[in-house]
Amino acid sequence: MYDFIIVGGGILGMSTAMQLKQTYPERRMLLLEKEAGPAQHQTGHNSGVIHAGVYYTPGSLKARFCLEGNRATKAFCDVHDIPYDSCGKLLVATSELEMQRMAALWERTEANGLTREWLGPEALAEREPNITGLGGIFVPSSGIVDYAEITRAMAAEFERMGGEIRYDCKVTGLEERRQEVVVTTDTGEFTGHYLVTCSGLMADRVIRLLGRDPGFTICPFRGEYYRLPAKHNAIVNHLIYPIPDPSMPFLGVHLTRMIDGSVTVGPNAVLALKREGYLKRDVSLTDMARMFTNPGILKVLGKNLRPGLVEMKNSLHKRGYLELVRKYCPSLVLEDLEPYPAGVRAQAVSRDGKLVDDFLFVNTRRTLNVGNAPSPAATSAIPIGAHIVEQVKTMVEE
Repeated sequence: MYDFIIVGGGILGMSTAMQLKQTYPERRMLLLEKEAGPAQHQTGHNSGVIHAGVYYTPGSLKARFCLEGNRATKAFCDVHDIPYDSCGKLLVATSELEMQRMAALWERTEANGLTREWLGPEALAEREPNITGLGGIFVPSSGIVDYAEITRAMAAEFERMGGEIRYDCKVTGLEERRQEVVVTTDTGEFTGHYLVTCSGLMADRVIRLLGRDPGFTICPFRGEYYRLPAKHNAIVNHLIYPIPDPSMPFLGVHLTRMIDGSVTVGPNAVLALKREGYLKRDVSLTDMARMFTNPGILKVLGKNLRPGLVEMKNSLHKRGYLELVRKYCPSLVLEDLEPYPAGVRAQAVSRDGKLVDDFLFVNTRRTLNVGNAPSPAATSAIPIGAHIVEQVKTMVEE
C-alpha cells in the first residue's frame, strides 16, 4: 500500500512527485510512467523556452504560474547545475495592424507584472540586425533550457528522497474506493490512499478510467519545426516571436535559440491524426474516429477551417512556411529549413467547441487529475506542482 501514487513521468508528474516527497518525506510514494524513461512526450518535444507570461489573461492560473515558474525554473537550474540562458524575447510587429496589436500586448504585459521595453524600428535593428519590423517589445526574463534535463533532475531528487519510479508501466484501469485507489497496469496492480495523474495527451482517458466524465476531450495538435543550418546559429540574439493574431489559438511561427546553440523555426499547428502522432505518417483510425465524431472538436475545426487549411498547406509545402518567417527575417531561403522533430500539444476542447484556455484540474475525493496543461506548463511546472500539493493537503486533512 502506497500513500500516494502519481501517474505520468513528464515534467508535471515529476515536479509534483518531488514536491509531494519534500512535503511528506515519510510517506510511501510511487510514480508510474508508461514509457521507458521520463519526459518522452510533451516535455521532451517542446521549444525549450522559459516563458515570461506575455500573452496570458491577467489573473489566470497561466499568468500567475508562468511568472512564478520563470523564476522557480531558473532557481532549480542554479541548484542542480543545469545550463539555461536568459536571452530574452522580442515580439516583432511587421505591419500597422500588428503595431495596434502590439500596443494591446504592451498593456497586458504590464498587467502581468513583467519588465519590458518598447522598441522603435531603429532600436529593433540595433538589437537584431537580421530582423525587420516596425517595432517590438523586448521581454528580458524569457530564456531557454532543456526541460527533459530538468525532469531527469526532478526524478533523481524524488528517488534520492525515497520515492519509487516504475517505467514501462501503463495504467489500464483505475478504481476509487472509500479508503483507497486501485491502479491496474499492464505489469500489475498497485494500491494507494491518494492518486495524482499528470497524463498529458491521455488526460481525458485517464479521468474516464475513474468512471468520471472529464467534461472535455483532448485534441492533439502537431507542431512542426525546422532547424536552421549551423551557419545561422548567430542569426538572432534573442527569441524572435511575431505579434499573434488574437483570433487564432496559437502564437505563430517564431525563431527560437536552443540551449545547444542551434536555432529552430516553428511551430505551425496541424491536427495530429494520432494522440502521440509526431510524424505525418502517424495515423490511428481509432483516434480519428473519436475526434471526428466528437461534437466539441468538430465545432473547433469548423470555426477554424480556413486557418486550419492554411496550416495544413504549409505543413505539406515548405515555401508557405518560409514566407511566415521571412516577414521578419527576410534573409532566410528555402534551403535553410532543415528537418527537426515535431511536438504534439494536448489541447482540451470543451463540449461546446471551445479551446480550454487555462490550466484545468478535475478532482474527486481521493484523486487529483491535471486535465488541461498546454504551454506554458513546462515553465510553470514547479508552481503547478506546488498547487497540486496544496490541494492534496486539503484532501489528506479532510
